[in-house]
Amino acid sequence: MKFETLSLPKEMLENIQQLGFEAMTQIQQESLPIALKGEDLIAQAKTGSGKTAAFGIPLLLKVNVKDFTPQVLVLTPTRELAEQVAKELRRLARFKHNLKILTLSGGMPMRAQINSLQHGAHVLVGTPGRILDHLGKGTVNLSKIETIVLDEADRMLDMGFYEDIKKIISNTPSKRQTLLFSATFEEETKKIAKEFTNKAKFVKTQSKHSKMIIKEHFYEVEIDEKEESLMEILYAKKPESVIVFANTKAEVIALTDSLIENGFSALDLHGDLDQIDRTQTLLQFANRSCIILVATDVAARGLDIKDVSMVINYGLPRQKEDYIHRIGRTARAGKEGEAITLFTYKEKRKLDTFYSDIEPELLEKINNKENLSLIASMKTLCIHGGKKNKLRAGDILGALARDMNIDPNAIGKIDIFDLYSYVAIQREHFSKALNSIKEGKIKGRKFKAWAV
Repeated sequence: MKFETLSLPKEMLENIQQLGFEAMTQIQQESLPIALKGEDLIAQAKTGSGKTAAFGIPLLLKVNVKDFTPQVLVLTPTRELAEQVAKELRRLARFKHNLKILTLSGGMPMRAQINSLQHGAHVLVGTPGRILDHLGKGTVNLSKIETIVLDEADRMLDMGFYEDIKKIISNTPSKRQTLLFSATFEEETKKIAKEFTNKAKFVKTQSKHSKMIIKEHFYEVEIDEKEESLMEILYAKKPESVIVFANTKAEVIALTDSLIENGFSALDLHGDLDQIDRTQTLLQFANRSCIILVATDVAARGLDIKDVSMVINYGLPRQKEDYIHRIGRTARAGKEGEAITLFTYKEKRKLDTFYSDIEPELLEKINNKENLSLIASMKTLCIHGGKKNKLRAGDILGALARDMNIDPNAIGKIDIFDLYSYVAIQREHFSKALNSIKEGKIKGRKFKAWAV
């Protein structure tokens, strides 16, 4: 179904078309007519289903840009999801001039956020803990909130945010629109849905992944051979990009160190990383400077990681819904993907609760590994300059290719932030590119640069 079937302003439809949205996803088809009427909504939808547009389009239409008091509050479980949602909302909001969207999440300086709030904002996107911090300091005003979005509500409850959410909502008007999105709908999620919504309509989209797209494999391994078995799989499959899920931070760190020692291009992702480290890790994985991302379940939800060719369950997930979310990181946008699960004899019973008809496969050993390696084809350089320096991707590309004689085909993804820019460069051209940036100029100015 096309977006043109909805009563949307011409400017918004043109923007949606420019963003490449051709037809509505299932969650958009079912949610938008309800949300556009101003009714409360409870939607069950998995990550990657297009839910940000499902709640973003209605809330952006309602915003009065002349009033810089916050009118919309979007609560998310993690910093990464807050940033991703804010980024997508900004893209959707291009049709509406002077609309300000502010991200308020932990891991970022409080003072900078307070300064931004003093200049006003229309839409706040943040994590419960940081929003509560601002309420405690009196630096955020929720008295004119017209729409609240609880994104990945089940995840927020898993992380113990119920009381925080309750306190935050108590500071908003009782007459408001509430949109709740959740991948699962257990008893606790039902409880907050009933508590925080009013006569809400319920919609549900398909949560299962097609086995025609995701090829699932199960290998029974000995506990003391698990790490070696993982490496055998990586040697044999040679994935272009793979997320390996482990269950604890300690396991993630130890496994990443072991993979690096054995010649693999790997990075770790867990809840205790500083924001800059998390950002750089995800950038390197997305721009092909890293092949293997070893992660806890913090990476299973909300992160916009495209083109993941394989997911490996090194540790069994807690429940079937977690398994579905993990393997759902691959096979996106109609592409094929592969999901591999390693389990021990003792874990077989638990695995049977996910699938009753699994067929364990034999793991073939690779004897000669001398010439085998999984090293990323790209490396990432960081430039100390970004949006605040008026730098654009085209400026960096032009300087490298035209002024510094770097092969344009060797230049990969370019990400521009406020103060820093990141450029993926093919490994064999990296040293030349880095030295050229250090010694040369971009837009007539010199910038510091280094390898990430």
